[in-house]
Amino acid sequence: MEAIDVGIDEFSLHQSPFSSPKITKGLVCGQAVSEITYIHIRECDNFSMGVFCFPAGGTFPLHDHPNMTVLSKLLYGSVHVKAYDWVKVENSSCRTIGLAGIVTNSIFNAPREPSILFPRSGGNIHSFTALTPCAILDVLAPPYSEEFGRPSTYFYDMPIPTLPGYVILEERDLPDDLVVTRAPYLGPSIVAAGDELMTCS
Repeated sequence: MEAIDVGIDEFSLHQSPFSSPKITKGLVCGQAVSEITYIHIRECDNFSMGVFCFPAGGTFPLHDHPNMTVLSKLLYGSVHVKAYDWVKVENSSCRTIGLAGIVTNSIFNAPREPSILFPRSGGNIHSFTALTPCAILDVLAPPYSEEFGRPSTYFYDMPIPTLPGYVILEERDLPDDLVVTRAPYLGPSIVAAGDELMTCS
């Protein structure tokens, strides 16, 4: 899968992020995005799908995906990914603060295979910092839901000098400087037929 498959032009430079003069059909111009921009593709009870476009330097802070499986695909660009999983502690259900193990602290470059995280493994708590303009396709199954106990929670990470590879994660408020704008989805339409998905040009 490439950026153009979800309606994003990753190459052209243009003042408006929502069109490119070089392409007949309107596309979101990824290089023109100046803030983290979310392109919503589809959501139902079982999953949600969308793309986050980042300008160089854009950061999405540490956040979790409670009881969710997430497929992420870097469509273009380079991004620093930091990810953790909770370390199970007997007789502890507190998730406002706790011990977590580092899963990855790496730079990802497109093209690369999708990554999958699970409720208790794979780096369920992660952050992104764009090193270049980049875009990440996210598929969440099931989607976030306050009603069903799947809220989005943000965290600080505090290294433990005497325990390399582990940190203390502490819940934080939604960061004041986190600004996510929206852009329209301009890719192929997605039609649900029962539980099957079909793309239509």
